[in-house]
Amino acid sequence: NHARSSRYVWKRVMRIRATPRAIGLGFAIGVFASFTPFMGFHFVLSFALAWLLRASFIAEGLGTAVGNPLTFPFIWAATLELGRTILGRSVEVSVQAEGFIHTLKAFGFKAVWDPYILPMIVGGLPMGIVVGALFYFPLRKATAAFQQRRLSKKISKAQAKTQELAKSSDPKPKQNNAHPSNVEASS
Repeated sequence: NHARSSRYVWKRVMRIRATPRAIGLGFAIGVFASFTPFMGFHFVLSFALAWLLRASFIAEGLGTAVGNPLTFPFIWAATLELGRTILGRSVEVSVQAEGFIHTLKAFGFKAVWDPYILPMIVGGLPMGIVVGALFYFPLRKATAAFQQRRLSKKISKAQAKTQELAKSSDPKPKQNNAHPSNVEASS
């Protein structure tokens, strides 16, 4: 169930022990890496960027989940088209996986670099930055709010526990040792 797994990732991201900046940036880096055509290297790329930018490694790993078998066809088509537009190249009518695979097998990597991979890199960079930013800002704000609520709850619990301990450790009020019969005798 996609909704259930999305909720799980959201809760997992919120509970990461790091600053809101590190969490938001880490997740955005993972998203950015998903928009590159370097299949199989998204995690390595996002890990290196997270290390350089001091972002959360857990968040970047979770951010790479934005690129998955359901989203990759759309990401690839969009980055290829944007890259070709930026490079000023005509968009071929038949951009199919079979064409890519056939060209790769028949002519090697160099033959797919110019028509496919280079445009996907050129299109993926700005698209990855934009989509990463769309995740960064709301996630940073949500993480900060979540951490503030969590801290407030911890402070309230600690104060209640302190008050409870203070009440239990207070000595009982001392009663006058004078017996009522002694009080009468002394008067």
